[in-house]
Amino acid sequence: MLENFSVQELKKKFESNKNARLVSYIGGGILVLVIGYFAYVQFLWKPANEKSKDAYWVGLNYAAKDSTDAAIEELKPIAKKYDGKIGGENAQFILARQYMVKGQFKKALTELESVDVKDTYISSMAVGLQGDCQSELKDYEKAGTLYLEAAGINENEMTTPMYLMKAGLCAEKVKDFEKAVECYTTIKDDYASFASQKGIEKYIARASNKTTKK
Repeated sequence: MLENFSVQELKKKFESNKNARLVSYIGGGILVLVIGYFAYVQFLWKPANEKSKDAYWVGLNYAAKDSTDAAIEELKPIAKKYDGKIGGENAQFILARQYMVKGQFKKALTELESVDVKDTYISSMAVGLQGDCQSELKDYEKAGTLYLEAAGINENEMTTPMYLMKAGLCAEKVKDFEKAVECYTTIKDDYASFASQKGIEKYIARASNKTTKK
């Protein structure tokens, strides 16, 4: 049978039970954090996120017109102000591309390494462009690793074979011809259209020939 406690008796039991108090305080603290988080998302983050979606268009237009310096000046504050928001991440991606146009590959890498987007193509390209930067900086081993990572992100008919191809070329640069053959063969087997456009057989033959000479 359940005991019948008065409010006063319950209060005394609660005050005398340290574990009960601790659990109650922790539970209360978590509840406050959860409510605070949802309030932040609903009333601060969501409006700012929506606003960010229009904030980078001026910079994008400058980039489309090859006005690289103007694009950089426009995009830098947008990327900083809306960091973590959709518009801010897009601005950062475009900003990195503009640094690459100017040959400032280390600056581009800094931007690209923190780009976080959900789009299938841009998410893989953000990593693939890091590979391009490393390739321009003559670090073909790092470039190849990044290209393989990019190829594996949201596998699709466009970016996956493109980055497998670049990974294969980098593998040849560092004389890892077996890896190159593996990349080219994957393209041949799984991405017939791309393989046909690039004439992948000649790349397989070239890398295979160098493998047999090792």
